[in-house]
Amino acid sequence: MIPLPRHCFRPIGAKTKPAIARRHAIAALSSLTESMGGLRPPYKRGTDGGSHDRHDPRNESSPYRSWQATQNLDIQRVTQTAIIHELTQQQTRSIERVVPWFLNTMPEPYFRQVPESFRLDHIKAISAIKDANMDMHMNLKTHLPDGRQVLTFIRPGTMPGLLLNMIKELPFTQRSQDYMPLSRVQVFSAEDDSMSLNVFVYGEEGERKFGDVDLTGAHILEYASNLLQGSIGTEDEFGRPHPEPSPTFERENIIAYLEKCSESYITRSDPRRFLKQMQLFEKVTGTDGIAVDIEESYLDSKHGETQYWVDAAFANTLPHFALEQATQLLFLHNFDVQRAHLDNVSDGDNGTITLLRMLVSPVNGARGDEATFNLMKQELKRSKWLTPATMDLVYEQQPWMGVRRGEVITAMCTIMHPIMSKENAIAFSKGNIIETVTKDRYVKHAAAIADLFLDRFHPKGPLSESELERRSDELKKAIDSDVEDTNAQELLFKMIDIVKHTLRTNIYMNNRYALGFRLDPKIMVSSKEKPRDIPYGVFYIHGRRFDGYHVRFRDIARGGLRLVTPSSPEQFSLESAHQYDECYGLAFAQQLKNKDIPEGGSKAVVLVDTIGLSKGGKDFVMRKSVKAFTDTILDLVVDTEETRKEIVDFHGKKEVLYLGPDEQVIPEDINWVIQRAAKRGYDTPAAFMSSKPRAGINHKQYGVTSEGVNVYLDVALKHVLGKDPKQDSFTIKMTGGPDGDVAGNELKILHREYGDNAKIVGIADHSGCAEDPDGLNWDELLRLVTFNLSIDHFDPARLGPNGAVHKVDTESGVKARNSMHNRIEADAFVPAGGRPNTIDVHNYRHFLKADGTPSAPLIVEGANLFVTDEARQALFDDAGIAIVKDSSANKCGVITSSYEICSAMLLSEEEFFENKDQIVKEVLDKLRQLARMEAELLFREFEHYGGSLPQVSKVISDAVNSATDALAIALETFSEQDREKLLPLFRDHLPKTMADMAFDHVRERVPEQYIRNAIASCLASKLVYKEGTKFVETLPKQKLAAVALRYLEKEHEVAVLKEALEGTAMPEEEKKSILKLLDAGGARTALGIF
Repeated sequence: MIPLPRHCFRPIGAKTKPAIARRHAIAALSSLTESMGGLRPPYKRGTDGGSHDRHDPRNESSPYRSWQATQNLDIQRVTQTAIIHELTQQQTRSIERVVPWFLNTMPEPYFRQVPESFRLDHIKAISAIKDANMDMHMNLKTHLPDGRQVLTFIRPGTMPGLLLNMIKELPFTQRSQDYMPLSRVQVFSAEDDSMSLNVFVYGEEGERKFGDVDLTGAHILEYASNLLQGSIGTEDEFGRPHPEPSPTFERENIIAYLEKCSESYITRSDPRRFLKQMQLFEKVTGTDGIAVDIEESYLDSKHGETQYWVDAAFANTLPHFALEQATQLLFLHNFDVQRAHLDNVSDGDNGTITLLRMLVSPVNGARGDEATFNLMKQELKRSKWLTPATMDLVYEQQPWMGVRRGEVITAMCTIMHPIMSKENAIAFSKGNIIETVTKDRYVKHAAAIADLFLDRFHPKGPLSESELERRSDELKKAIDSDVEDTNAQELLFKMIDIVKHTLRTNIYMNNRYALGFRLDPKIMVSSKEKPRDIPYGVFYIHGRRFDGYHVRFRDIARGGLRLVTPSSPEQFSLESAHQYDECYGLAFAQQLKNKDIPEGGSKAVVLVDTIGLSKGGKDFVMRKSVKAFTDTILDLVVDTEETRKEIVDFHGKKEVLYLGPDEQVIPEDINWVIQRAAKRGYDTPAAFMSSKPRAGINHKQYGVTSEGVNVYLDVALKHVLGKDPKQDSFTIKMTGGPDGDVAGNELKILHREYGDNAKIVGIADHSGCAEDPDGLNWDELLRLVTFNLSIDHFDPARLGPNGAVHKVDTESGVKARNSMHNRIEADAFVPAGGRPNTIDVHNYRHFLKADGTPSAPLIVEGANLFVTDEARQALFDDAGIAIVKDSSANKCGVITSSYEICSAMLLSEEEFFENKDQIVKEVLDKLRQLARMEAELLFREFEHYGGSLPQVSKVISDAVNSATDALAIALETFSEQDREKLLPLFRDHLPKTMADMAFDHVRERVPEQYIRNAIASCLASKLVYKEGTKFVETLPKQKLAAVALRYLEKEHEVAVLKEALEGTAMPEEEKKSILKLLDAGGARTALGIF
């Protein structure tokens, strides 16, 4: 074993006694060196680098040593022999004293569980320490044969909190770039309290090489067999109760479990303990839960005091974190850890399950009663998901407060940050908010508000509205009279408002992952912001290392879930202040896009603290955050026996929402979310998150977003430039590379639809840009798309005489790439990738040429938010640029996701997969149709009524969405017969194959709320696209539904009339003219509304 330098582990309180005799130091060095395999040779200086004369007696080549007589070699040899003899005798006497003491004072499990070679090394090290009159304080390091590192910590005494402090000093945490997992822990205390000796093993355990588990685990299999046969009674020879017989202990089940365990864990485990831990494993396997069991120790006692064994199973948890959390919680409840063992057992795709067993003694008057243990179990289960701020508050600052209160307070502080920072960003920074609210002077008021929240939502007797108002008034009076700091007053009053604006919470759910609030969105409005639309609903989720918002603008809504992981504390603070506004803005943009589908717009933004973590640690935390966020959402929306029992509902309405993958969400997340939704009882679990790898429609593979973008481009070229792209040549510049989703697919579609008529004169992505005024070579562009290559791979040999490829590995290349979208002249600019807000109100003039005319008179936004609202308007006002807004141009992606939701509800995964090709073909046809309907209306109203295209786009979205909302409300009052008349609208909306296969089952497979919204959105978009926005806007909301029903009837009459007209004998041109008039305005004319 190698004694590590003190700075490596920052040891606690190590001090060396002064004036240690030289022979003691040499003896200690000799003893320790033995376990290192001898001292390394001294450093030898080269002759060309040394400054000493080669005849200097101090030179290393000289036989002279400072401890030798310089003249007589016999005296030298005698001296050397005497020192060796003295040290040998000294070590022998020391070992003779240490060994009996060590054997008598170390607990019996130490000798059973620690390998002999390690025990000998421990004795040598302790002998050296004692011989040198040093404190019992040493860190040792060695390796196992499989390469894992073993760290041994020896410390004087066994005082409470020693283990916790040691754990906090351990290396290889998830913040370490050389992170290694903790794979085993053994904690021992000397029975005379003279020292603690703790062993920590780091590194992945290699594959088992110990052969047949039937032999290795024979003692366990025999015990289980006897237990099931009832041949060993109910207690063992020590009076310990045996586990209850269970099917879990059948031979085949135990063998399957043994296959997952390490040899050391199997061989050193007592069979009774092994089966009890196996039961805990079974409780949490496949989940992220924690199971805990506490029992009195029948064999261990200390100074006549009762001791207890705490067993816990932590699923999919970093072992280091599990150990630290458990130790800290026990210390908080005044239980000292005497012994501990940690082992990891594989849980397949769910990672590992950490099994922790701790022998604890109550100290400082602690009581080992049922109430204490129940509280400890509850808090241990919560500890995995507590935020660092909550742990600091309830474990360090205010341990009297309790975990639930602490969670509520830190959650409310985070909710307040985006609201209050708009009033004063410095005074109400996130750090200042928490610090102010939890000051000793004010924390009692914060705790009282937390109690108000807890009482308001207590399942066994929630506060009534009148009682809530009474207690709120009392709290406000107390705060007003006691708190002189106006900032603190504002924050405490806002906390009371949060209580009043919370409609649901999962605070009393026993196995929740995080703390969730269903908020009335009005609470998120700041007095300092401009008026804007109020969302339908807001969820806020407060979890370990993350905070998340879900904002939606309709009762049934769909939108992506994205993870935001800032790289620095400063960036994290900025993102925290803007998180809600980002989520709101994205959800609002989604609402504008979602006009053609039953779901309203929503977005989830989860801010995750991964600052300073290793790559593996960052990924671990992100995956955990997705699980905790989505499971907490499910807590608040599913209707099960558990939620009805534990959640008080002041909203009173069923909520239906659907998620989709966005930034940093991976396929494994999608699969887990869908499986979890099924397990939690969500009505349509397969639809809860779209883009499931096998049963989804891959957006990039099928180019769904780009199909819509190209339709808008086609229509815009005709209306803005008077060019028919099928007949005329036109030029395009793009951002987003050939390897990107929207850009790569748009290139394929342009070539498919227009061939050489489409000339790409410039394209830029993260790697650089390629440009050619004669048009970039199509064969080369399509090669890059096919092989998923970025634009810097464009072969310069395929360029025209004036073409160029610029790469970002040079300063000039970066400048060319960043300015391409402004410099290059083209008929149209298609941003199909790139950073949001690239063109803003401060730099929009760069898009114009020197004479003020645009570098491109048309922009079709394939990417979201590439141009800000202010810049769009300025480009139109100053240069007349026609801009097709993102919420129109790239809406086909969200429509596809909606069809995925319908498919997940109506079809099984196998049914979808077997018919996928045909369904996808029909979806693509639907996308082009819906895009063309809006594009034609967009330019028709733009040309008739004026304004900028982005303004007209928003008018269309608002018209469809307001009509949908009004119709959905009206449909609740319709008779069953009238609703059935409208059901074909939903059927016609679906791809034909999907409808033919399953629409007969729509009532039993699709929520009624969804069907109602689907009918409303189909009818609203039909009215608006056919008759225009003015038709809908002029109708009173209360009459809209009745008019819509009559419209459908008249439309049917017109269809019958058209069919009859088709069979009449009249000139073909005349017939076509009449049919066109009937199609354009027949239904509206029949209604008599003009």
